Amino acid sequence: MAVGRRERVLITGGAGFIGSHLCERFLFDGFEVLCLDNLSTGRLKNIEHLFGNDRFRFIKVDVTNYIHVSGPLDYVLHFASPASPLDYLQMPIQTLKVGSLGTHKVLGLCREKGARFLLASTSEVYGDPLVHPQPETYWGNVHPVGPRGVYDEAKRFAEALTMAYHRFHGIETRIARIFNTYGPRMRVKDGRVVPAFLSQVIQDEPLTIFGDGQQTRSFGYIDDLVEGLVRLLVSDYAEPVNLGNPDEWTVQAFAELCQEMFNKVEIVYQELPVDDPKTRQPDISLAREILGWEPKVNLRDGIRRTHAYFEEVLRDRETSAS
Repeated sequence: MAVGRRERVLITGGAGFIGSHLCERFLFDGFEVLCLDNLSTGRLKNIEHLFGNDRFRFIKVDVTNYIHVSGPLDYVLHFASPASPLDYLQMPIQTLKVGSLGTHKVLGLCREKGARFLLASTSEVYGDPLVHPQPETYWGNVHPVGPRGVYDEAKRFAEALTMAYHRFHGIETRIARIFNTYGPRMRVKDGRVVPAFLSQVIQDEPLTIFGDGQQTRSFGYIDDLVEGLVRLLVSDYAEPVNLGNPDEWTVQAFAELCQEMFNKVEIVYQELPVDDPKTRQPDISLAREILGWEPKVNLRDGIRRTHAYFEEVLRDRETSAS
């Protein structure tokens, strides 16, 4: 870094759930932050509280197009992508494009600027896993032409492209395989189980379980994920690293936890979506070893914080509608 110059970080998808928390973290750490988002799934409301900070800049842009950024860049974190089944099933072509063309454009920018690149990959690269828990060495069991394949294969391609740029062009790269993450700024109609259950709790609706509820998920709170991402970014490790909470829950058990915490009674069951993974649990041995990282927030505490956020969002909607 040049003497007297503040470090600059660019975050694609920076108005999204995870991206907006990263913008906050890097501003807190003293960086200049450039937030890129086309607002297809991100929301200005997630970042509007940052607009008064002179170290923050928002640029509305689709990263599958040409990207131009003036001045130096030290780090680029690529989080632009639909990330929930509801989104990528409604936007399959855009999901494939941002994983391929978007990743290519962003890596090209890193090459031009000499910036370090971090790819937001996903546990979905493991598909419906035949190995449990899932270590980074597992190659996965993905249905490439199934409806979820648009997201799974987009991220698998993005990982391959990232490593090609690392090996062929010498770009400094990091790859985070992110497992189920929840917390404030998730959308109410996100399509994932945490916002679904919490919005149903608040609106006094039955909890909806798809299938028999014996499929498992591992829920990581957003603050823990952000800490892991920052540690990975500044590490010297170029290959994929799992970031998630190894505390595994069946969806049925999670529904029963919500019943207990919020005095809900009724559960209804619906048909399981195609290719819905039966198990999901990260092996985080590598993250513990090279990053000194593991989750700190337990599920009850994280759910209370997230519930409070959804209560506020739904209350504001009712006020606006009245």
